[in-house]
Amino acid sequence: MHLAVYLPLLLPALAGLSAGPLARRLEPRLATWLLTAAGLILAVSSTVVLGLLAVAGLVRLPLIAALEGYSPTVIARDDPAAWPAALAGAVLLTLAVAATVRLTVRRAGALWSAALEAACLPGRESVVVTDDLHADAYTMPGLPGRIVISHGMLDALDPTGHDIILAHERAHLNHHHYAFVTLAQISAAANPLLRPLATSVAYTVERWADEYAALHTGDRRAVAETVAKAAVATKRTRALRLPSAALGVLGRSPAPGIIPRRVAALLEPPPRRPAHLLAAAGALVGVSSVCVLEAAHDLHEFLELAHLR
Repeated sequence: MHLAVYLPLLLPALAGLSAGPLARRLEPRLATWLLTAAGLILAVSSTVVLGLLAVAGLVRLPLIAALEGYSPTVIARDDPAAWPAALAGAVLLTLAVAATVRLTVRRAGALWSAALEAACLPGRESVVVTDDLHADAYTMPGLPGRIVISHGMLDALDPTGHDIILAHERAHLNHHHYAFVTLAQISAAANPLLRPLATSVAYTVERWADEYAALHTGDRRAVAETVAKAAVATKRTRALRLPSAALGVLGRSPAPGIIPRRVAALLEPPPRRPAHLLAAAGALVGVSSVCVLEAAHDLHEFLELAHLR
């Protein structure tokens, strides 16, 4: 258990470092699915390992050992985890669970508020045009979700740009991109080493929507120009902050360099699916899962051995 129990705690750091290159080199839809799934598996694996360490520490307590019928001699001789590791595991497990529950509740509240806000928007059409002079366009998740575009954004773009913006936002709505972003954020809450991965998922859903718009219009350069124009218009008019659960054409937080990266990607041929990158990502997740199973098996055998006979 000694080696297996620690690898799942370290592998998320490697995943965080690899998330950026994967987001840039893989086809955006595939990258989004892969990063989100990997983040969830790695977060669950590291949390389970922390739980195993905590259990290994608990059985060393005389009261717990007596209640469960464990042999103090066997526990002292074959203990799979030292006290410092077990104590650290218990503390980190508590923090991880608390952070995960807190973020899950916050995101659920944000999605519920967004659904109510979407339901209260005027009209029954999926697209709502507001009188706001600030340039803005975003998608509100809900049942049904709504696409909100301001007059300021429409004024800043030509008719082709209007079609591209609508296609981009429909991609967010139809493919439930907010769910991918939420799951990646929950993974990062459980294990902060996965924060770069969550940031990459927020980027890949925008790239996914960009590629969807490019496929819809058949003109990658026009989509690149529209993204750039929308960024300039939003900056010029100082658009209001997006609702917490919304996804906009410029992303949740257009940090410096994100828009140029998206524009540059659109000016290049569509990305492919490098088999070696997929194999490496699969191996990373597979190793983490196997290590968790091995650690759980070792702890189970230790507890069976420690039972008084």
